[in-house]
Amino acid sequence: MKHNKHTLVNQMKLVLDSRSVNESFARATVSAFAAQLDPTVEELTDIKTAVSEAVTNAIVHAYPDSTGKITLWAGIYVDGFFRVFVKDQGRGIEDIKLARQPLYSSLGDERAGLGFAVMESFMDNLRVRSSPGKGTTITMGKHIKGKRNDG
Repeated sequence: MKHNKHTLVNQMKLVLDSRSVNESFARATVSAFAAQLDPTVEELTDIKTAVSEAVTNAIVHAYPDSTGKITLWAGIYVDGFFRVFVKDQGRGIEDIKLARQPLYSSLGDERAGLGFAVMESFMDNLRVRSSPGKGTTITMGKHIKGKRNDG
């Protein structure tokens, strides 16, 4: 795994069942891993929020009538870049462009439809890849400036 020709220095992988009780565990695990970059409280909160949204999307949308697997991978790069993947093998997204529109939800009025907008606002970049019937992978990245650079 490379990022702009920079070297990966550490990584983790976690596989969970798509149960709502696992959302907070996923968020806590990824943020604990990111903590080695000495992020600010705000940076850590941003990562927690984005991971929470991505995992919740997988739980609610990928496996609406069953339990499946959610795989999280996180990597830390030598330049302080943090990347996280949230992957499922669920039903996939028919129209990614539509799904990324704020307030759109495939479940209608049941959900706020802000998941992708929230992820995008808290991370430096967001990529969504999906194939109907095969699953979705959300890739998010954030450059951690950390406490070491604070005034």
